[in-house]
Amino acid sequence: MYKSLRAQTLHYFARPHEGMPSGAIHSPAAWFGKDLRTRSDWQWRFTPAEIAELKAAVAHAGSTGKPMGKLGKPDFPLPTLARRIDEWRKELRHGRGFVLLRGVPVQDWTEAQSEIFYWCLGHYLGTPGAQNPEGDLLGHVRDQRTGQDVRLYRTNHAIAPHCDTADLVGLLCLQPGKTGGLSRIASSVSVYNELLRRRPELAARLFQPLYFDTKREGGVKAFPIAPCRFADGELRSFWQSDYYRTAQDIPGIPKLSAAERDLLDVYDGIAGDPDFYLDMELQRGDVQLLSNHTILHARTAFEDHEDVGQRRHLLRLWISLPEKKSFKNRLLTTQSWAGLVVTATREIMRNRRAA
Repeated sequence: MYKSLRAQTLHYFARPHEGMPSGAIHSPAAWFGKDLRTRSDWQWRFTPAEIAELKAAVAHAGSTGKPMGKLGKPDFPLPTLARRIDEWRKELRHGRGFVLLRGVPVQDWTEAQSEIFYWCLGHYLGTPGAQNPEGDLLGHVRDQRTGQDVRLYRTNHAIAPHCDTADLVGLLCLQPGKTGGLSRIASSVSVYNELLRRRPELAARLFQPLYFDTKREGGVKAFPIAPCRFADGELRSFWQSDYYRTAQDIPGIPKLSAAERDLLDVYDGIAGDPDFYLDMELQRGDVQLLSNHTILHARTAFEDHEDVGQRRHLLRLWISLPEKKSFKNRLLTTQSWAGLVVTATREIMRNRRAA
């Protein structure tokens, strides 16, 4: 099965929190792009034997006759790759927070077969979830060229550093664009450490709620969330500076102070520093997997082909991770979850009164 958008969002935001850390955070997730550009240990290329295993699994899943949303691990046997996927999950959850997989044979599959592969891979990592109120399970990231006010991933515009509301986000490249469209990532842990070094008074503000624009999803126009939570030595960040800013256009939302506007600018500036970010030029058959707790992801603007069949097209997957927690963290998570429910109820009622 999969998580509904509401269940997945509550799962993601119910982050355990003890208080602001006493100093900089030292962990494998605190990396710098300048150190990783000359290394390749964050990449994995499928071997011919593994590609054959993937093809056999896709064929088996297709033979069941089940629709994609009903498929799961039993329908997608991976006798040798399953152990490798466990290693990737550990790296995503407790390591650098990202991996790049190369060589998925999308050129040999139909789009529907690529969707089956990606959906079932998600079940090996955790629980895939819906990405919008309509319940879409796979997002199609491409320029829709509608000229309407749509989400930025449906345009060819640059996208600022941000996180999505799921433990993991994955992109499968079916077709790259003509030029541009680089995937840009940065460690939110390293960004926090640098902000703490430069402006400790701004770093403290990350542990208090900021309203972000929900684009009317989830029954509210805007929702207050603390960008950072910290417990057991782990920092978990949710960053959406574009939507913190556009929330200011919604009637009744508290206005950002000068210090808060400064926070958005300084944080984005650090994430946009070449020393901090790592660019990836996703190729056909690449899978990028990122933690939304420790990784900020962005995109450069791109130019597309005129030929519809050659235009940039990626599949997006949101995944909730299973996690064993200590008694203390279970208690902190439950407290956080209860607070979210209270806040959501309050915001829904406030929106109804304003309607």
